[in-house]
Amino acid sequence: MNPKVDAFLKRQDKWRPEFEKLRKILLDSGLTEDLKWGQPCYALDGKNIALIHGFKEYCAILFHKGSLLRDPKRVLIQQTKNVQAARQIRFTSVQEVTKLAKTVKDYLREAIEVERAGLKVPFKKTEELELPEEFKSKLAANAKLRAAFGALTPGRQRGYIFHFSQPKLSTTRTARVEKHIPRILKGLGLDD
Repeated sequence: MNPKVDAFLKRQDKWRPEFEKLRKILLDSGLTEDLKWGQPCYALDGKNIALIHGFKEYCAILFHKGSLLRDPKRVLIQQTKNVQAARQIRFTSVQEVTKLAKTVKDYLREAIEVERAGLKVPFKKTEELELPEEFKSKLAANAKLRAAFGALTPGRQRGYIFHFSQPKLSTTRTARVEKHIPRILKGLGLDD
């Protein structure tokens, strides 16, 4: 048990019982525990296997290489179409965690075996990713922007594509694109 995770759990109001039950399952598997990205994360020999996190409507266990897992129970969820590797199992109550505990353990064992085998997720190339319409139209109308975006590294391009694609509302996607056009024109990535 990690004191940082203990402190994280004490601060949780909404999903604490679910997190505690998931934490026990994860620790019983022999994984090491740490707090990464502000969430309890579980690793094998320094390689991330899973984390637990909460949202407004649900909490989840996220398998970092979940796309490589077989899913016989059909419980793995891809958060958005641009998430290539990770998959979640979602819960809305401690009863659901209890009901799915055996399934979580089975998937966790497989995730550990995937890591031990050194399997890698085959990521899509940047040019295969779908551009949100709000960004696509800006690129079509602005040759300088198109050239500047094309000059960015593939990782920077993916960062922008994912960032622009995340919001559900077109107005939010448009606002994000507008906000970052000056950065793209300067050759900067999302986090530069």
